[in-house]
Amino acid sequence: MAEHRDIVIAGGGPVGAALALGLRASGLSVTLIEARVPGTVVDDTRTIALAYGSRLILERLGVWPELASETTPIHRISISQQRSFGRTELSADEANVAALGYVTGYAALQRALVGALERTAVRVLAGCTVLAVRGDANGAVVSIDASGTREELATRLAAIADGGAQLDIAHVRTRDYRQSALVCDVVSEQLHQNRAFERFTPDGPIALLPSARGWSLVWTVQPERAQQLATLDEAEFCRRLHAGFGSAAGVFTAAGRRQVFPLALKVATRPVAPRTLLIGNAAQTLHPVAGQGFNLGLRDAWELARAILARGERDPGGSELLNEYLSQRRLDRIATILFTDTLIRLFCKDIPLANGARGLGLAAFGAIPAAKNFLARRMMFGARG
Repeated sequence: MAEHRDIVIAGGGPVGAALALGLRASGLSVTLIEARVPGTVVDDTRTIALAYGSRLILERLGVWPELASETTPIHRISISQQRSFGRTELSADEANVAALGYVTGYAALQRALVGALERTAVRVLAGCTVLAVRGDANGAVVSIDASGTREELATRLAAIADGGAQLDIAHVRTRDYRQSALVCDVVSEQLHQNRAFERFTPDGPIALLPSARGWSLVWTVQPERAQQLATLDEAEFCRRLHAGFGSAAGVFTAAGRRQVFPLALKVATRPVAPRTLLIGNAAQTLHPVAGQGFNLGLRDAWELARAILARGERDPGGSELLNEYLSQRRLDRIATILFTDTLIRLFCKDIPLANGARGLGLAAFGAIPAAKNFLARRMMFGARG
């Protein structure tokens, strides 16, 4: 006999955990399925650039007070391209906010969310993986592997925050960028002064984000080169980084452990099935340029929780609610996907005439306050900001 729950959330990462927290006062029975076993240390050196709008969501979820001490605010963002003139700089003062965003570690964010979840009635099934999800008009059944035993959970809504593509719930459109992201912490001779850089090169963007350890680097290059860079000794790696990024941060003097991740655009063309909804990375996996992927997923979780709360304890998985949610999220989702994909297509090609045109565009954009404010608000709050 399957256990019955109102809502089952598959995926205990930040987006799934945020959805569970958003539903803590709903009066509905909520179960979160987490693959990691209890007490597992998150071995992930990636950093997350939280948009200012994401900070507001985390405040409403009660997570920000614990997380704030482990974040570094971004007061300025400098956008440029390699071997070309033209630059745009966004500032928190011009946008009239305390910070354009905040940099924190994936592990720190996960700890804060898990800590907050422990103070709720949300049931967490740790050490379990989702095997299959099937649904019809009456309900959904989530099959899980719990320590080698197959179990089933019956639910009115299955929210998939991780692994949606592998579960074959929706058709997924994929574009291989033929790029990998090398991530690590680096130190330079200049202090960051709460400034972030996004520098476009023909191989891909180089992002430097201010952090407590100096800088958090996301260096996008071809997969073979990423693997090669990951194996260089520290001094040679710093020299190559300086050659690619330039002197805006001074000479790089140290680099931490390096990790490499392949990059692709994956989009569920319709992230809904009977009694089943994909959110976050299960619905769309984006290129890390401009740091939009997690922030879009967090908005997915927040808006879904709001839609369910607005209906009280009525059916949280009915087709009317799910279709209303999809309609409400459509603009933000499509605009953010197009924004990141267009940046890669536009800036990561070494075409001499195009380089000049892009430089002129960056220079002109930087000279128009209204245009900069528009871009800043979209990066902070999404397309509906």
